[in-house]
Amino acid sequence: MSNTQTSSSHGKLIVAVVAAALVVVLALVSAFIWPGWALNRGDEAGSQGATTSQGASQDASEPTTPSIDAVALPDNASELLKAMPDSVLNFARTKADASTSWSGASPVEEYTLTYSTGTDGQEVTLEVAQWSQDKDAQSQYDNLTGAMTGKELGSGNVKVSGEATGSYSAKTDPNDETKAIAVWRNDTVVFQATGAKDSVQRFYQQFPL
Repeated sequence: MSNTQTSSSHGKLIVAVVAAALVVVLALVSAFIWPGWALNRGDEAGSQGATTSQGASQDASEPTTPSIDAVALPDNASELLKAMPDSVLNFARTKADASTSWSGASPVEEYTLTYSTGTDGQEVTLEVAQWSQDKDAQSQYDNLTGAMTGKELGSGNVKVSGEATGSYSAKTDPNDETKAIAVWRNDTVVFQATGAKDSVQRFYQQFPL
């Protein structure tokens, strides 16, 4: 009877040891595999952050004032068109025309502008339109960003005096990764900038509206 109890106790001890070993193995797996995955994801985000910092450093070495003169707006320019800056960094406005690209969305007014550094291939085309209600501008923003399928370059909220007034999204052109598209909404106005990737990234991040 005593031997049986001893054998039974011994068996229970083995089971307990095996269970404890399994717990240790699982703990080790959790410690080395899952945190490693999280760290890899964190490193990836860190790389993106480093790239952004590096880009900012490179941008700092770029000219911040244009080497060419901005083309004057017509005398009858609307308040929206007058709000478009003469220059953004070293990009000067070289063209501003009425547009109908987004006429299907029924904007109150719409324009296509070109900003250039004076160097071929660095031009940025800016489409801008205004609606009477922000919900209509939001709908157009959603349609434009929903059609963007390239690699994400940036996204977030547009803020004025600390208050969110819209959103922005920038992605590479799915047909040409050397080009990019940036779309943003500020209240009832929607903007879309297209052109060379480096130019678009510098342009939209410094655009004053």
